Amino acid sequence: MARRRPALRMHLLAILWPSFLMAGVLEMLVFALVDPTTLRWMGGETLTLSPGAVYTLAFFVFWGVIAMAGLLTRLLEGDPEHINREGASGAFRH
Repeated sequence: MARRRPALRMHLLAILWPSFLMAGVLEMLVFALVDPTTLRWMGGETLTLSPGAVYTLAFFVFWGVIAMAGLLTRLLEGDPEHINREGASGAFRH
């Protein structure tokens, strides 16, 4: 089991690092076109957050969504027989 943890950590890092980089790229693209001071809630009120807070929150939302897409892709590409036998964590081993 000691060998299993580093392998799982490596698989998670293989998902989190590229998603971190792509979240940065997506943030640059979005905020090149959108001014955070002009954002409004769905009811029409302006956001009371500072631009820095909007950038930060948007980055973490982008990172989370991209990381979840990577994780789902990794889980779906696993061998079904192995996943049924080992559970969802079995998707990270081939």
